[in-house]
Amino acid sequence: MKINQNDLLNFPINRSGRRYDFDWLKVVATFTVFIFHCLRFFDFGAWHVKNNQLDPISTTVAGLLLQWIMPLFFLLSGTSIYFALKSRTAGQFLHERSLRLLIPLLFGIFILSPPQVYLERLSNPDLGIAPWTGGQFSGSFLEFIPHYFQGWYLFGGNFAWMGIHLWYLLVLWLFSLLLLPLFLAIKQGKGQKLSGKLAIVLEKPMVIFLLGLSIAILESGLDPATFGVRAAGGWNFFTYLTLILLGYIIVADRHLEAGIDRYFIFTLTMAVLTTPLLLAHFRDLFTGSGAAYGSLNYTLVNALRAFNAWCWLLAFLSLGRKFLDFNHRSLQYLSEASLPFYLLHQPIILLVGFSISGWQIGVFPKFIVLSLVSFTAIGLCYELIVRRINLLRFCFGLKLT
Repeated sequence: MKINQNDLLNFPINRSGRRYDFDWLKVVATFTVFIFHCLRFFDFGAWHVKNNQLDPISTTVAGLLLQWIMPLFFLLSGTSIYFALKSRTAGQFLHERSLRLLIPLLFGIFILSPPQVYLERLSNPDLGIAPWTGGQFSGSFLEFIPHYFQGWYLFGGNFAWMGIHLWYLLVLWLFSLLLLPLFLAIKQGKGQKLSGKLAIVLEKPMVIFLLGLSIAILESGLDPATFGVRAAGGWNFFTYLTLILLGYIIVADRHLEAGIDRYFIFTLTMAVLTTPLLLAHFRDLFTGSGAAYGSLNYTLVNALRAFNAWCWLLAFLSLGRKFLDFNHRSLQYLSEASLPFYLLHQPIILLVGFSISGWQIGVFPKFIVLSLVSFTAIGLCYELIVRRINLLRFCFGLKLT
């Protein structure tokens, strides 16, 4: 593949320098996480609150979304870091990133997580071991609050040190800190020359897919019981770390993005064609079944899963540049609302789900009720409360008005 001058001349860019396609993709990814967690209420896997009837279709669709949701979040996080460091010093970057990520995380740990753990203990006692009752709790929420600080969540206790669904904020902050020296080095002259040479190499036919080879090696080669432990979101932490780095590298040189666009049809075709081959594996992700680590089947399935996810990511980037590189009056609102929406969505889904779990209606009607009621409640909480109160804006990672 040879990148010609016309590719770069036609490459989307606006006068403000802001990449609206990335903003739209973040909005889409945030809404998809909402749909994913609504589906988790019905799938076969263990979750905080479950419906009285589980559903194979919900399990498959949730697994399909799991293929690319968190990888896309971390890839876009890498692009955001690139643009943030263009106009900030390292100190400014760390200060802003800490306010944006750690303050909402702390708010989630102490305010948003206790109700979630409480609902989990009421409805799914087998998921955790509460020493005071052998795994169950039947009192009120106020009675539960002192117990919230007993033991570490995921290790038999209740204190949600990672914020439950907000683990992404903690991991992103840690990875940003870890990779910052490398990002700063890439910004310098030698680093820019290196990325330029990389872009030339990746101009060769199909070589752009080698960027995803590292993900295949990590997913198929690392033992999930040790270093390859699956993080929330279905991928191991080293994969997420790699995706942040890849997001930064891709956007750092327009040759790379133009190259990705040249293979748009191929990547989208490969993503679509290989997805049906993974349908059985999607269920395994939630049920804990599947091939044992080290077996040929395990290696092949996870390598294929990584290739499939990388193709989806490349296709989404191209789709964004082709169709979403435009500003709209709703985009600023939706972009600002994305983080508060992310913080609020799971606690509200769990509360609504817990309230309707015993309803004797079908899965699909209940999914419609769960998603519509939850989405409305989240929107009202943001618009009427969070958005209008500066203290809450600070807690939710927003700029003060």
